[in-house]
Parts: sequence; C-alpha cells; structure tokens
Amino acid sequence: MTEVVGWVSSLVLLATIAAQIAKQWSERSGKGVSVWLFIGQAGASLDFTVYSVLVSNWVFTVTNGLMFLSAIVGWQLTAHFKAHARANA
Repeated sequence: MTEVVGWVSSLVLLATIAAQIAKQWSERSGKGVSVWLFIGQAGASLDFTVYSVLVSNWVFTVTNGLMFLSAIVGWQLTAHFKAHARANA
C-alpha cells in the first residue's frame, strides 16, 4: 500500500508539471514563467535523484529523474519562447 501511495503521488506531481509545459507549448509563450523556476527544479531534482538511488527508493528515483527531465524541457521552452518574444519586439 505504501508503494501505491508513492506512485500515485508521483503521477499527480508529474501531471501538474506536464500541464505547465503543455500550456507553454500550446501558447508558444514563456510569459509569466521564470527560467529560474526550472533551473532550481533541475538542480534539486538531480540531487534528489542521486539521493533516492543511494537510499534505494525507486519511487523517488523515477519521480525525481522524470522531474529533472521535465525541468530541462521546461527550461528550454521558456528560454526559447522568451528569446523569440524579445527578437520580435
């Protein structure tokens, strides 16, 4: 049961981040989103992934690994759309 709670929580967290990234993609905008949000998320998620491996917690290893990847995607999208907006201003 403990693992189920962990995996469900993981899916909820990943879904919220995926929704933010999808919103940025569909609106083709990084307006209102700080690049630092994703930079901080990437650093923390990478560190938490390493920690999760060290303590052999696979729920957190998978979750934080995917959060790290989502941070990189979000970071790149935000930077791209903000640069594009500046170029067109």
